[in-house]
Amino acid sequence: MLDIARIRAISLDLDDTLWPIWPCIERAEQALNDWLSLHAPMTAALFANPHARHDVREHIMRTRPDLRHDLSAIRREAIRLALYRAGEDPLLADAAFQVFFQERNRVELYEDAIPSLQWLSARYPLLAVSNGNADLSRVGLSAYFNGSVHAAQLGIAKPDPRIFLAAAQTLGVSPDQVLHIGDDASLDVLGAIGAGMQAIWLNRNENLWTFEVQPHDTVTQLNEVCDLLTTT
Repeated sequence: MLDIARIRAISLDLDDTLWPIWPCIERAEQALNDWLSLHAPMTAALFANPHARHDVREHIMRTRPDLRHDLSAIRREAIRLALYRAGEDPLLADAAFQVFFQERNRVELYEDAIPSLQWLSARYPLLAVSNGNADLSRVGLSAYFNGSVHAAQLGIAKPDPRIFLAAAQTLGVSPDQVLHIGDDASLDVLGAIGAGMQAIWLNRNENLWTFEVQPHDTVTQLNEVCDLLTTT
């Protein structure tokens, strides 16, 4: 069970916790394709082939293990390699990536996100902890957060306990004083518990829990966390 008396700060996942991620990625992919069609049509044709696109990404993952936790760098270098393979200007990669990244950060928040963040941030310091590459400023949520810890910054990704320990350190509290909230059972819940935090599973799709270790609580909407912290 949740021990509210211990909580001094809250960390939150972003993708699929505050907004659905795949609509963002699909729009970003389409925006990138439209831009490439105008500025680098041979590269756009290459990316239209799923096997070629997969091969480009796998090549980057294989040859640049230093980038394995940096999704922005992986995307940018994949575009650069595709431009090179298509015989077009690799220097276009930065501009092409910015087209993708702008759309990736144009999120459609879940209805409960803003009211919940307003309530939580008025009572606890909040920190984003993400394996993704969302930018809180671009998304428009930076006012609710004290900062963020990303896998790309540390070279460590959830569920590695070190990213959660870094989050606690950033918040200026011990791990057992942090409540982590996220949608992924393994990456968020088990990762946070393994680092000594309390964890709430945000299970919007009502999936089955399949692990022996249990979350401290489970909710289907983020606003239910506010209710828990008020009534438990």
